[in-house]
Amino acid sequence: MKQLTPDQLQRPELSEYKAAEKMPVCVVLDNVRSGLNVGAIFRTCDAFSVEAIYLCGITVHPPHAEILKTALGATESVTWKSFPDSMSALDELISSGYTILPVEQTDHAVNLDQINLTELFPIALILGNEMRGVDPEVLKRCQQSIEIPQDGIKHSLNVATSAGIVLWECYRQNLRRRLGSGL
Repeated sequence: MKQLTPDQLQRPELSEYKAAEKMPVCVVLDNVRSGLNVGAIFRTCDAFSVEAIYLCGITVHPPHAEILKTALGATESVTWKSFPDSMSALDELISSGYTILPVEQTDHAVNLDQINLTELFPIALILGNEMRGVDPEVLKRCQQSIEIPQDGIKHSLNVATSAGIVLWECYRQNLRRRLGSGL
């Protein structure tokens, strides 16, 4: 097996990527404290052509050194905005017609494998603080949440890992919808 070169991967130029249609998903980072996690989420958002990342509260924003270390340039390709708090971001997203979906274990959680995300597009996925999760005031504004099914004893995942799993499912369902096939 031989690794492919960048030319063989046929990646678009930055200007082409920025002009291309994006998946109708916005990622809202609610007080995510680690710049390394934020950078990893930027990179994942680039991979799945997410519309934007909203950086809220204490969440650091580019050009923070930890973000740049893990984002590997994705801060240039992914649209992002900074907000003083998550409620300000939610106000903007709700007024623009987004379905607000926290990724959180709640009494109104729907397992990721049991939800048709494309029916809810455009969506704003809210990912919370590494220790406290999504702010309770934010959860009060939501009808349901998404839970990633797990069997282990910890019943929690790193926020960047959670972002990757949920964004992959959004991407998979969106691709299936666009192609009209059963991926």
